[in-house]
Amino acid sequence: MVHIQATYEGSLRCRATHGPSRTTLVTDAPTDNHGKGESFSPTDLVATALGTCMLTTMGLVAERHGWALTGAIADVEKIMVADPVRRIGALEVVISIPGEHEAKVRTALEKAAMTCPVHQSLRPEVKVPVRFAWGTAAARG
Repeated sequence: MVHIQATYEGSLRCRATHGPSRTTLVTDAPTDNHGKGESFSPTDLVATALGTCMLTTMGLVAERHGWALTGAIADVEKIMVADPVRRIGALEVVISIPGEHEAKVRTALEKAAMTCPVHQSLRPEVKVPVRFAWGTAAARG
């Protein structure tokens, strides 16, 4: 169990402290929702959590098998909707993996990404299209 303490600092800004490491981060409401947009918004952190979780879960599998994954990138585009309430409508993900990987490696890493805990925790109403770019396709972006 991990404890995170968030403190409201005013002006739509919060400071969160990660219990085990004491690392802090600041959130700010986005400019389209009356904030200053000077830091990650809470919904930005959801997008960040998805991308980093997918890469971390892939990394666990890659390290277990001795496969190269360093340099892989998860690009996440967060799309907000307002109907019926303001929420994340979609998190569009492109995962780029440099280098050459055989089909069984690709399959295992893609499965790992799609079963990461954050992806599995999102509501079904949040669309999460995921595209994988391998090797030279990864280099093109």
